[in-house]
Amino acid sequence: MNRIGFFISTALLALILAASCLFVVDQRQFGVVYSLGQIKEVITEPGLYAKLPPPLQNVRYIDKRLLTLDGSETESMLTAEKQRVVIDWYVRWRITDPSEYIRNVGLDEGAGALQLNRVVRNAFQEEVNRRTVRELLSDKRDALMAGVKREVLEAVRGGKPWGMDVVDVRITRVDYVDSITESVYRRMEAERKRVANELRSTGVAEGEKIRADADRQREVLLANAYRDAQKVKGEGDAQANQVYAQAFGRDPQFAQFYRSLEAYRSSFKSKNDIMVLDPAGTEFFKALRGSSALSPARN
Repeated sequence: MNRIGFFISTALLALILAASCLFVVDQRQFGVVYSLGQIKEVITEPGLYAKLPPPLQNVRYIDKRLLTLDGSETESMLTAEKQRVVIDWYVRWRITDPSEYIRNVGLDEGAGALQLNRVVRNAFQEEVNRRTVRELLSDKRDALMAGVKREVLEAVRGGKPWGMDVVDVRITRVDYVDSITESVYRRMEAERKRVANELRSTGVAEGEKIRADADRQREVLLANAYRDAQKVKGEGDAQANQVYAQAFGRDPQFAQFYRSLEAYRSSFKSKNDIMVLDPAGTEFFKALRGSSALSPARN
């Protein structure tokens, strides 16, 4: 029984020792083998590798893929005409020499991104100082990005190479600082309001002109219609008077009687009308006093 336990313990120790001596390098990584704090070997190809157990040797992994550094700057930069702008940019970079990178930059990708951000920021500041805002927004932006990339490569490939390569530098946004942007927006708003007020004033003037012309045409139409109506009415009254004259000329007493009835109808149109007259001493009720006054004359 003790012999079985001994074999099991020995097997476990062998497995633990083998696990500490073997390591896997992924195709996306560099494997850096340290021996007592010194770089002993850099493995660039993926696979299964062996090393001495810790603490004699240790392994650290560094990303070999294309990395992206985004720069959203809150600090403004001065252009050639002393305008303050804010630039958003990004850089595509990768680690090419892990040994140089670890010696001169740091042990992980974050250290390289931190130092690269500082260098890119200074390069953008120098390039922006040489250009105007119009050039930053035109096709000359490509020249600016090429200049920044050139300066960054000179820095990372200088006397102490960083063991990295900068593939691309791009600008994603160029804008004024918030205070200037707010001022520009206010000017744009004021200009739009001015144009809107001008259009409204023009519209009101045109509306008044149209209304005045419509009122004039209305008055002319009403006047012409009234004139024609009065003309027709006058002609109708003349024809009516002519018919009345012919009819009344044939029987004058009937004409007098008809006119008396019309006078009565007009005088007593309402039940509340009151008239104070002496029936015996006025000619107004002559048609009502007797039938002799109303009977037609006989030949």
